[in-house]
Amino acid sequence: MHPLLTEIDHVAIAVNDLEAAIAWYEEVFGATVEHREIVESDGVAEALLRVADSYIQLLTPTRKDSPVAKYLEKKGEGLHHVGYRVADCAVALEAVKASGGRVIDDAPRPGSRGTIVAFVHPKTSFGTLIELVEDPN
Repeated sequence: MHPLLTEIDHVAIAVNDLEAAIAWYEEVFGATVEHREIVESDGVAEALLRVADSYIQLLTPTRKDSPVAKYLEKKGEGLHHVGYRVADCAVALEAVKASGGRVIDDAPRPGSRGTIVAFVHPKTSFGTLIELVEDPN
C-alpha cells in the first residue's frame, strides 16, 4: 500500500492570547509568522510559524461557540491537533471511513491558506485530533 501521509503539515496549539504566544515564539526561538488568517468557518484566528517544511499553528477562538473555545474552556492551553499532509484529502478521508474510523468532516472542505482539509475524530486515532491537509498550491 502506498502511504497516504506525506509529511507533518503542522502542530496546532490552542492559546488564549495569540499575540503573547507569537511574541514568546519570536523571543525564545527566533520564529517568525509566515501566515495569519481568520478562519470564520472554524471561529479561529491562526498564526503559522514555519519550522523546516512544517508549521507551528497557534490558534485562538474568535467566538465563544467555536470548537477551540470549547477546547480551551475544558482542557486549557496546549496541543490541539496534528495536521498531516496528504496528496488527496478525499482519498485519505475515505481510507479512514473504510477502516471504520470516525470522522468529523464527512467530505473535504476549504482550510486556511488555500488548503483542502478534513478532520478525523480523536476516538479513532488514539486520542489525537487529526487534520488531513491537501495543499494544492
